[in-house]
Amino acid sequence: MREDLVGRVLLAAGVALVPWTTLPDPYPAQHWRVAWVGFDALEIAGLLTSAVLVRRSDHRAPLASIATAVLLLVDAWFDVMTAGRDVVFSLTPACALELPLAILGAVVALGPPRVASVQAAVVQRVAVHV
Repeated sequence: MREDLVGRVLLAAGVALVPWTTLPDPYPAQHWRVAWVGFDALEIAGLLTSAVLVRRSDHRAPLASIATAVLLLVDAWFDVMTAGRDVVFSLTPACALELPLAILGAVVALGPPRVASVQAAVVQRVAVHV
């Protein structure tokens, strides 16, 4: 039940992040939009991959979850640091979404190892080939 709930939260977060892949016009850096849209796309891919792996109880879920947590922390950092006068606007999604999701990713990554599911998968593969 827990994996299903965590998977659903990650899935919803990945889908909800899609509208945030655009930036307002006043940013003077070259390729700024491409950089941030690409970064947000990595976060979306990480959230969706983590959701699928967690829901399947896949032993690779902690790897995807911690990688995604790092991306979310970096995103929160750069959003707040580059905000200028709009720092309150940037703190809101950082504190309400990115940091809690990063913590969730860390909890998934630091949870009990999925040794049993790995062993079961190996046993199934061996049994099929015997």
